[in-house]
Amino acid sequence: MDGQDELVVLWTSGDREVALEMVFMYVLNSKRNGWWDKVTMIVWGPSSPLLAKDEELQMMLSQMMGLDIVVKACKACADHYGVSDQLESMGIEIKYMGKEFTDHLKSDAKVVTF
Repeated sequence: MDGQDELVVLWTSGDREVALEMVFMYVLNSKRNGWWDKVTMIVWGPSSPLLAKDEELQMMLSQMMGLDIVVKACKACADHYGVSDQLESMGIEIKYMGKEFTDHLKSDAKVVTF
């Protein structure tokens, strides 16, 4: 895949309303409706503890993963907030994301940040 039909969503906001009414809604609908072939969501910063404690977001995350949406989380951030184990138990790949995110930015993928 050349990245032309790839979406990468960097979710950094700790605001629950932003998560529900923008990030999760768009990511789920992007895949459900075939707007993008490949969708990746990266959990970074304050979004990490929000996801770790919010059951509704966790249920939506499960739906995302069921649609083959790739979900990863920044290890440095998750460790900082003390939620690495919780996020990993949800099936999220926890890793240092700086290089990978830079590669996305340099690729033809479309990258949006919330």
